[in-house]
Amino acid sequence: MSRKVDSVKDINDSKETWRLAVRIMDVLSVVNNKGIEHLKMIVMDSLGDRIQVLIRHDHLLKWKEVIKENMTCIINNSSVYNNDFQWKVCDHSKKIVFLGGTTMKAIELQNIPPKGYFFKDFGEILQGKCKTDRLEDIIGAVSEINHIQSNTPGKKVVVFVVLKDLKLPTNEQKEKPTQSAKSLSNWFGGSQYSPVERFVHNAKCMSLSQFCKIKHETLCVTVATTLKFAVSKYGWFYYVCTRCSSKAPNPEKAYECSCGQKVEQPIPKYKIEIYVSNGESKYQFVFWDSECAAILGMTTEFMHNSMVENGEDDPMVYPDELEMMLNKKMAFRVKVQPTFSQASVWKLCDDEAFVKEIENDYIVEDNQSKTEYAKLVPNKENLETSAQTLSASGENDPESIILMTPAKDVVIADKGEEVDFEASGATQLSGTKPSKKLKIEPSS
Repeated sequence: MSRKVDSVKDINDSKETWRLAVRIMDVLSVVNNKGIEHLKMIVMDSLGDRIQVLIRHDHLLKWKEVIKENMTCIINNSSVYNNDFQWKVCDHSKKIVFLGGTTMKAIELQNIPPKGYFFKDFGEILQGKCKTDRLEDIIGAVSEINHIQSNTPGKKVVVFVVLKDLKLPTNEQKEKPTQSAKSLSNWFGGSQYSPVERFVHNAKCMSLSQFCKIKHETLCVTVATTLKFAVSKYGWFYYVCTRCSSKAPNPEKAYECSCGQKVEQPIPKYKIEIYVSNGESKYQFVFWDSECAAILGMTTEFMHNSMVENGEDDPMVYPDELEMMLNKKMAFRVKVQPTFSQASVWKLCDDEAFVKEIENDYIVEDNQSKTEYAKLVPNKENLETSAQTLSASGENDPESIILMTPAKDVVIADKGEEVDFEASGATQLSGTKPSKKLKIEPSS
């Protein structure tokens, strides 16, 4: 279950979980006019394709002494942006930028060519067959030098040189060095309330574009499509107590949990951060263990152990199987936490008819007034008090997650929400159903 290596030529901004096997061709330390240093690199894979890499100042100390020119390595997780460097050294339209969650392991990779040069023919340059923002390798002899010193203090010396072409044999002018759940929630009958009505109960139904306007923690229902992983420095899982599922203080040490359980070996649980979108709007959702396991069809422990058995022990590597979470249009019931610009997923469903009903009959668009839907169960304790909330940092794990086993006639939200409709007499409360979005027909 070890993640496959991606090709440099395939890199785009659709995800952050790229896994590259490359040789570091060049490393350049750059200091700007404010004295702030960052690193730039050129890396190349076994096919000879290259891409530029940026390591910003805030990650400099972690990598400066580790990175060596001409070393081969595996790089996991990085952001991808348009290559907007003033001077480019390759044709790739993108650049990669190291994240807090980026990892790199030095490894001997014999299939990647040693550092080489990409010589440009003088004739092509004189004919204009080159890009003005591209740095090229050339072979020539300096026949004339002119120094022009700028009179402005702090400006660099400009040097003009005249080069004489020294052609290489044709066979040495090479362009590239070469080597020698269909349904994701449980629904139960026995009540006059439909699954959709249970799903939207006690929540505000709104489009994703309205999330940025929310000022306080709010329980919401929306429809969106999972886009790509938001890679954090904590990876895709965390360790918990074997009884109460509260976060383990140290996954490598035995401890006694606050619940009284003596934990010899904590168990891993999914916590996956994913960007979701709807039209032009995007937001970051946090998916917890039960939702992820329902989609993936396997426990966190099974997936993690399978990776280790296949020789992958880096916890920051996102297995290929996790991509089953992406490109899914779903209805979500989430706790929006504007302080962290994140939303914690409580329930989800990808059934097409279910999603369509939510989208058409309940979602309040930007140009409509917001509607808070009626509670299905009057005099019931506010469900938000039992909800799982994110911690004070957008990347910190929660202290605990309450996991429940679905039972008949109970609607479950896996962060601790439980409503027993039959026991509360909800079937008799026809006047408390959540109201749908009003549709106004034009007068004839």
